[in-house]
Amino acid sequence: MENKHHRRTGHYCCGRSTATSSCISCTRCKTTSRKASVEHIARHKQAAEAELGGCGILGVGIWLAVTQGNFATLSSSFPSLSAANLLIVTGTFVMIIGFVGCIGAIKENKCLLLSFFIMLLIIFLLELTVVILFFVYTDKIDKYAQRDLKKGLHLYGTDGNIGLTNAWSIIQTDFRCCGVSNYTDWFEVYNTTRVPDSCCLEFSENCGLHSPGTWWKAPCYETVKIWLQENLLAVGIFGLCTALVQILGLTFAMTMYCQVVKADTYCA
Repeated sequence: MENKHHRRTGHYCCGRSTATSSCISCTRCKTTSRKASVEHIARHKQAAEAELGGCGILGVGIWLAVTQGNFATLSSSFPSLSAANLLIVTGTFVMIIGFVGCIGAIKENKCLLLSFFIMLLIIFLLELTVVILFFVYTDKIDKYAQRDLKKGLHLYGTDGNIGLTNAWSIIQTDFRCCGVSNYTDWFEVYNTTRVPDSCCLEFSENCGLHSPGTWWKAPCYETVKIWLQENLLAVGIFGLCTALVQILGLTFAMTMYCQVVKADTYCA
């Protein structure tokens, strides 16, 4: 009877135990599995949210690429660094990470969970490095950005650069500015005293050929920079929230990985 009891108990625990010590080990296994299931649900949910977020980012990027050439890059050195391309790359990468996390959580696969953790850690460290470098080399970045933007002005209105052209037109119209450092930046582009029509106080065809008194005087680089500084709090809050979500993701991933390892040890 006792042996039968052990067989039934062992079968209930792991499906193969016939000894009391094995049954105790299996009971621990079940307890650990219950705890791990809570982490499993949380990890699965977060990974699924990450994958859905990646789908959303990818969708917006594709929509911008197909319908909105206005969001192209202003940089002449990095013509592919447009908002649409950045969103597509980011969305694809987030989807891949979310997919790995989902499969790892569903299958309780140690390799996938560890891969998920490592990918999140790499992204977090890269973001941290970029932020630190930005603050350390702010002055150099400022000078390089202005020089690169001025080079980009020479592509304005040329064939194959409709995105850059539209982007400059929108910025100058919305921010009521003209040129990178001054409206005279356009004189080097046209080799004459004129500016794009988007620089005009009152837009009309060929208004850029009129006198400087009819143009915006504010430099676009400084105007946009001031706007960013005024919204620095919102940018900072967004950055902190993003960092917090990533830290939670790292914590959940490593916690579940440890739970799976512990459960495998008990069940071995």
